[in-house]
Amino acid sequence: MPDFRTFYGRLLPVQPHWGDALLGAQRLSIGGLRHFRRTCGISGWGSCASHTLTISRHIISALSIIGMVSMSSNPTLGFLLHDVSRLLRKRFDQRARFLGLTRSQWQTLSNLSNNEGIHQAGLADILEIEPITLVRILDKLADRGLIERRQDPTDRRIWLLYLREEAHPLLAEMRDLGDVTRGEALNGVSAEEREQLFQVLSHVKTNLVQACRTPLAENETKHG
Repeated sequence: MPDFRTFYGRLLPVQPHWGDALLGAQRLSIGGLRHFRRTCGISGWGSCASHTLTISRHIISALSIIGMVSMSSNPTLGFLLHDVSRLLRKRFDQRARFLGLTRSQWQTLSNLSNNEGIHQAGLADILEIEPITLVRILDKLADRGLIERRQDPTDRRIWLLYLREEAHPLLAEMRDLGDVTRGEALNGVSAEEREQLFQVLSHVKTNLVQACRTPLAENETKHG
């Protein structure tokens, strides 16, 4: 096993790559650790499977320290947006437990409420999950009588998704919980600052939507 004091010392200088390295560490796998080792330039470690969990714990511990250092000095916009989004979901989850829904279930209901009549593949794209994963979520929601599947009249192979009447009171409670959660997050932020925040984030979103529609090769040519 490596000397982890040496490990931390060698890891700290590679902060620009820590986000990519964390992806490998989180997988808690030999492949993930090899990816981490390559990313950070750390070589000469054994790849014995029996040491995987121990090494991974030290990696995650070190990356947590790096994350705190980065956040206290110069947090990136992407990291900050991700962390705010994560904490909003976590707080909403804490409040929504009594509803008896998992995060994936309430996210599915929420998105379906704005896209009734959509087919399963389309909803899976919106949620950014695999269709088979969505099928399992929909089965549970259907068992609770919250959604229903209807055959597409033009193509019997396609199932269209709709909310049942029983889902609407639940959605109303979810919206109320969302209002309370947002109120907590924006505590101490003035109405003017909230409006400015909304405008800036809307602008950022528009920029990214347009950028994502631009072929990657064109971006590379412009910046090459």
